[in-house]
Amino acid sequence: MAKLSLKIRQKKREALVLKYKKKRQELKNSKEFQKLDKLPKNSVSCRLHNRCSITGRSRGYMRKFGISRIIFREWASQGKIPGIKKASW
Repeated sequence: MAKLSLKIRQKKREALVLKYKKKRQELKNSKEFQKLDKLPKNSVSCRLHNRCSITGRSRGYMRKFGISRIIFREWASQGKIPGIKKASW
């Protein structure tokens, strides 16, 4: 399980990216790179990293569900994810 500070930092970055997305695009199109440099560094979308929304785990992230493989397996076996069941043949 990731540290709480990592999860909080990721949420702040996501909020900054959404806040400055339009402004960054306008500055890029007008080629005003001096003003672009003055925006917060965490507002750049490449600084985001996919993390599990429950544990904060960065590896084994399943994009479709927004959780890690470990949580996915637990929830699928408990029946918490609709339409997903363990395969058997």
